[in-house]
Amino acid sequence: MTSREPAPPLLPLLGLLPWVFLVSALGIAAALPGPADGPAIQLTVTVGHALFFTAALARLLITAVRHRTQRAALLALAAGLGLWAAGSAVTNSGGVVDAHDFPAPGEALFLASYLGLVTFLLRDVPGRSRRSAERWLDTAVVCGGVACLAGLLVLTPIGTSFGLHGVPLLLALLYPLVDTTLLLIVLSQVLLRQRAVSARTGAMGLGLLAWALADYWFARSLSSGDRHVAVLGQDALFGTGFALLVAAACAPRRDPAPQHARQQRTRTLVAAAAVALAALVARPTTGLGWYVAVPAIVTLLAAGGRLTLALRQAQGAAEALRLSRTDDLTGLPNRRAILADLDRELSGDGPLALMLLDLDGFKDINDSLGHNAGDVLLRTVAARLPDVVGPDATVGRLGGDEFAVLVSGDDAHDLLQRAQRVREALFLPVRVESMDLAIRASIGVAVRTGLDLVAADLLRRADAAMYEAKLTRQGALLYDASHDGFTRQRLALTAELRRGIAEDQLVVWYQPQVDVRTRQVRAVEALVRWQHPVHGVLGPAAFLPDARRAGLMLALSEAVMRLVVADARRWLDAGLDFRVGFNCAAPELLGGSLLPRLFDAIAAADLPPDTLLVEVTEDSFIADPERARDVLLELRRHHVQTAIDDYGTGFSSLAYLRDLPVQELKMDRSFVSTIRSDPRSRVIVESTCQMAHAMGLRLVAEGVEDAATGDELAAMGVDILQGYDVARPMPADQVEGWVRRWAARMEERPTV
Repeated sequence: MTSREPAPPLLPLLGLLPWVFLVSALGIAAALPGPADGPAIQLTVTVGHALFFTAALARLLITAVRHRTQRAALLALAAGLGLWAAGSAVTNSGGVVDAHDFPAPGEALFLASYLGLVTFLLRDVPGRSRRSAERWLDTAVVCGGVACLAGLLVLTPIGTSFGLHGVPLLLALLYPLVDTTLLLIVLSQVLLRQRAVSARTGAMGLGLLAWALADYWFARSLSSGDRHVAVLGQDALFGTGFALLVAAACAPRRDPAPQHARQQRTRTLVAAAAVALAALVARPTTGLGWYVAVPAIVTLLAAGGRLTLALRQAQGAAEALRLSRTDDLTGLPNRRAILADLDRELSGDGPLALMLLDLDGFKDINDSLGHNAGDVLLRTVAARLPDVVGPDATVGRLGGDEFAVLVSGDDAHDLLQRAQRVREALFLPVRVESMDLAIRASIGVAVRTGLDLVAADLLRRADAAMYEAKLTRQGALLYDASHDGFTRQRLALTAELRRGIAEDQLVVWYQPQVDVRTRQVRAVEALVRWQHPVHGVLGPAAFLPDARRAGLMLALSEAVMRLVVADARRWLDAGLDFRVGFNCAAPELLGGSLLPRLFDAIAAADLPPDTLLVEVTEDSFIADPERARDVLLELRRHHVQTAIDDYGTGFSSLAYLRDLPVQELKMDRSFVSTIRSDPRSRVIVESTCQMAHAMGLRLVAEGVEDAATGDELAAMGVDILQGYDVARPMPADQVEGWVRRWAARMEERPTV
C-alpha cells in the first residue's frame, strides 16, 4: 500500500468542483432554448468546460506536488487533460461539428492528449518488473479476445451505420479504437499483477468506458440531423470520464495481490480464445473485416503458444512429480511415494501388510570403507528385494539404510517366510572394493488392523517390530503390542515422567558399600526412583527406557545430580565421611553440558570434589574413546573420582584401563553371584582383582547376596562389597541412621 499524508481540508472540496461545474453547465445548456450552436448554449458550454478543466487540473497539480512517487504519472495526466481542454476550446469556437466539417481543427490536440493518457497509465503502476512468457501470452490472449469483441460489437457497427469514407472514416473509428486500447492497457496491467483489482482501478476503467461510449456516440451522430442533444450527451460522457480518471489518479494507490486464482485465469483464457475463434468465423466481409481478423489471428496464435507452454509445463510437472517420488540413488519409490501408496491402500478394505527393513552394521561399513561402498550396498539391496518379495509387493527406500515393502496380504506365516527369504537373499556376498561383504538385516512386519487410519500408524508399528528384532537379534519379527515401547500407555507414562521431573517427583535411594577388611562404610551408590503420585515408588527399569526414547535422560541426570550433591553436603555436615557415587550414561557424559553443571553444583555446595564418584559404563569408551578419555581427564582435574561400572559385561580392554584416569572397577553381579558355583566366574573375578590391584585400582564386588559369598570375595582380595548381604537400597533420610547403627554394630564385633 502506498502511504499518503493526510489530505488538506480543501482537497476533498476541490475534488467535487469538477463534478459541480460539469453538471451545472450541462444542465443549464440543456435548459436553454435554441439550436446547439446558438450563442447562449455555446457560451454556457465554454464557461462550463473552462471551470471543469481548471478544477480538475488544479487537483492533479496539487496532488502531484504532495506525492513525489506519483508525480510523473499525475503530470502526464495533467498534460493530456490540458491538451484535451485546448482541443475542446478550438473545436467549440467553430460551432457544432457535423459530417461535412469533420475532422475539426482541434482534432490534432485531441489525438495528442492521448499520449499523455497512455503515459499516465504506464507510469501509474508500482515497479514494473519483467514478466515471464506465460504472463505475456496470457495478456495477449485476453487483450486480443477483448479486441475481437470490441471489433464485433463496437467498431463494425460504427463503420456500417453511417456513410463515412476515407480519412473521416479512419478518424471516426480511431477514437473508439484508441479508447479500447487504453482499456486493454488497464486490463493487461491487472492480468500481469501490476495493478490491483480495486475501486480505484474500477473508476479508471469506467472513465475510459465513458470515453469509448462518447466517441461511439460522436461517430454515430455525425450522420444525424439534430446535434443539440448529442453534443450535450457527449460532453456529459467525456466530462464523466475525465472526472473519474482524475478522481482515480488522486486516490491512494494499492499494491496488487501477489497471486490470482489459477482456475479463474484458465476460464478467462478459454473464453478469450473462444471469442477470437467466433470473431474470425463471423467477421464482416466489408473493408472493416480486418478490424476483427487481425486481433483474432493474434489471439489464436497467442493461445497456441500458451497451450504449447502449458504442455511443456505439464510435462515438466509430471517429471518433477516422478522425481519427487523416486529415490535418486536406488531408483525405488521414496518415502513420499510409499506413504502415499499406504494411505491409498488404507482407504480401501483389502488385506495389507508393511515390512520395514534396516541393515545391520551399515554405519560401520560407511565409516570404514566410505560412502561409495555404502552406496554399492544400498543399490544391491534395491536390486535384490523386488525379485524376492514377489509381484504383489511394492519396494521402496525410506531413507538411509531403511527399506519398506508394501505387501497385499495379511497371512502372518507367509509374511515371516518372505522376510526370512529377504534376509537370506541379502546375506549373499557382495563384492565391494576387493572385499566380499555379507549384508545382514533386521525386519519388522506389521499387518493392517482396524486402528490403522493413516500410513503413519502402520509405519510406526512396523518400526517398533523392526526395533525389537534388531534389539533381540531375532532377524524378523511380527509386531507384538506387548513389546511395543511406543504404545499409548508408554506415551502417557512418558508425558507423566516429563511432568514428574519438572515437579521434583524423582527421589534417590542409596545402597551402602563396605570395606572388606574394616567393615566400615566407604561409599553409597545413588539409585534413582520415581515417586509416582498414583503408582507409588517405581524402580529405574519402569521408566529409564522411556526416558531414553523420549530424550529425557539429560534432564533426569541433572535432577539426580542435584539431589546427590545436596545429600552429600548434608551427610558431610553431619560428620559422616564416605563417597557418594552416581551413574552417568554415555550420551549424557559425552554430551558436554552435564559436567559444567556438576562442577557448578559442587562449587555452590562447597563440597570437597573427591566426595563424589561418577560411575560410567564401558560403552562410554566404545562410542567415542577419545572423547571419553577427555571427559575423564576433566573429572580428574576437578578431583572428582570415577569408576567403571558393570565391568566385564562390555568389550573390556586392558589398553583403556591402562590409559584412563579411573580409580575404581565395579565387578558385575553376573560374575560375583556365581563364584561359588561356576569355576570360570571365580577365575574371572580373581584375575580381575589381581589386575586392578596391580594398576592401583579399587575393586568393588556388586551383587553380594550372602555372607558366604562375601567371605569368598574377601579371600580373593576384593576391596569393597555391595549387595543385599550388606544392606538393601534405602531412602536418603534413612542413610545416616543406618550408617551409625552399622558402625556401632561393627565396633561391638569381637576382634579376631
